[in-house]
Amino acid sequence: MNDDVDRIMTIMEAAFDPVWGEAWTRRQVSDSLAFAHTHYRLLATDGRTASESEEPCAGFTLVRAAPGEEELLLVAVMPEHRGRGLGEKLVRQAIEDARTRNAERLFLETRHNNPAIGLYRKLGFQPIGVRKDYYRGSDSKKLDAITFAYKI
Repeated sequence: MNDDVDRIMTIMEAAFDPVWGEAWTRRQVSDSLAFAHTHYRLLATDGRTASESEEPCAGFTLVRAAPGEEELLLVAVMPEHRGRGLGEKLVRQAIEDARTRNAERLFLETRHNNPAIGLYRKLGFQPIGVRKDYYRGSDSKKLDAITFAYKI
């Protein structure tokens, strides 16, 4: 497990722009994974899950499950591997995993200017709410968060 947390942290540190303060700390990741209802998936650069590949990891998802629903807490792809469909593959797999665990809906939340919103909409996520001024950039600029839901 510690090796996987190392891989997650390497990806997170590269993928999340520090301007937005969205990256989690190692402790936050480790603490969340201590619960049986939190799941992660690592994706290798060749698009296969990390356990099926000898290639280095390029992305991950972290999902929290609850009865009837799941929340996609984090999804990240290393910047040098973006634009190759890995993010889409990760989100599609999160949907399939949620379906396997009998979830009825999958939620996610993101800042309103996140370029990944186009991907979420393409995959069928619908906006269901806004958290006003939820994010604060390093320049103190406040941004709204949009909550999305996917009906499984």
